[in-house]
Amino acid sequence: MVVGFLILIACQLMGEIIVFSLDIPVPGAVVGMVLLLIGLMVRGEVERGLRTSAEGLLSILPLMLVPAGVGLMVHFQLIAAEWVAILVALVLSTFVTLLLVTLLLKWMNARKVKDDASEEMG
Repeated sequence: MVVGFLILIACQLMGEIIVFSLDIPVPGAVVGMVLLLIGLMVRGEVERGLRTSAEGLLSILPLMLVPAGVGLMVHFQLIAAEWVAILVALVLSTFVTLLLVTLLLKWMNARKVKDDASEEMG
């Protein structure tokens, strides 16, 4: 389990270093997750300790969101002043996400049907 936490922390640290050195406007934790994903894809499996650590963190995920909620309350005046723009951005981004996921699922389903049909013939 300790090794799993070390892997997670190392990926986040590498992400922070990359963001800092390249001055990328993306959170280092996001870059770290992408690095972790690439590493897991290359390896082809998830180490037991990493799985245990990740599942432990996921079980307390709501607790990790408390600081974000506090941050929202700190900026309540700004949010109150810009609520219309925030609402429009949320609605539009939700619509775009749903549209893209629908199109992707339709494309993947058509591709699967095509592959299944070619396997039956060949």
